Amino acid sequence: MGISHYIKDIGRGARGARAVTREQAQDLLGQVLDGQVTDLEIGAFCIAMRIKGESADEMGGFLDALHARTRKFAAGSRPTVVLPSYNGARRLPVLTPLLALLLAREGLPVLLHGMRTEARRVLASDVLEALGIAATHAPADPSAELPAIAPGSVAHIATGELQPGLARLLAAREVIGLRNPGHSVAKLYAPCAGPCVLVTSYTHPEYAGMLQECLQGRGASALLSRGLEGEVAADPRRMPRYDGFVHGAHRVLQEQQAGTASSVEGLPEAIDIATTADYTRRVLAGELPVPPAIAQQVAFILQIVQALEAAPAQTLLARSA
Repeated sequence: MGISHYIKDIGRGARGARAVTREQAQDLLGQVLDGQVTDLEIGAFCIAMRIKGESADEMGGFLDALHARTRKFAAGSRPTVVLPSYNGARRLPVLTPLLALLLAREGLPVLLHGMRTEARRVLASDVLEALGIAATHAPADPSAELPAIAPGSVAHIATGELQPGLARLLAAREVIGLRNPGHSVAKLYAPCAGPCVLVTSYTHPEYAGMLQECLQGRGASALLSRGLEGEVAADPRRMPRYDGFVHGAHRVLQEQQAGTASSVEGLPEAIDIATTADYTRRVLAGELPVPPAIAQQVAFILQIVQALEAAPAQTLLARSA
């Protein structure tokens, strides 16, 4: 079959490109995930979508294709908090492991999934390994379900263990040098068979509306905000806007606060694995304070989890001022 007929639509430049339908997007990414297209077609797809940008319908179709082909974690006694992690540290330490462990301390099951898409980045999984939390591996039997994550614990797993085709698409970044639709899909990827709360983010403000529309359309329970250098953990120097979703029902939890802190108490300047792991350990031990921005993010996630556990989608909206 191939995807060249789709590339003709999406690859006509910033002004001439046309979005494909949700059904077409599902077929397109399905072929990519199934390994039915060539590397040349994948490269053309990545560049064309980078120029055009993804629509909410296209993202919906991409996610339909992904979830139809993914391995999922079994449902547990509480909703699983899902933290996609695909960027790692660039200028500041990666704080996604700290966010994950603070949530686990609140009695929640936490799943972090990700992989290296740029060389020389310190990943959240690197820090978790340094803290003694080994990676989870999928069973050899592809039909076997992944176990539920215990409340109060953190599991982290490489993308290739869940969906090798997505890992292949994400790996194209190292060759092409640009992000592609795989990165947008990965940030909305919640490989859970039961209730979950997705923590997701955007780097560029123009993506906020598309992500909001996509989360609402899928009936997702999620927390959306601007992230730290592509990670879902909050920037410790700022208080961003937070959008909450419960079964797709949307509420602005906090508007963006003005100002950027010149420093954060205890936050190290170095971003290497050992330093970040030591900082994380000291914060959890109470030797250093939890950055207020991270504490606020934890509080919002707990609020969404509690609303989800209460069942009605209206619960979160009822608290709106």
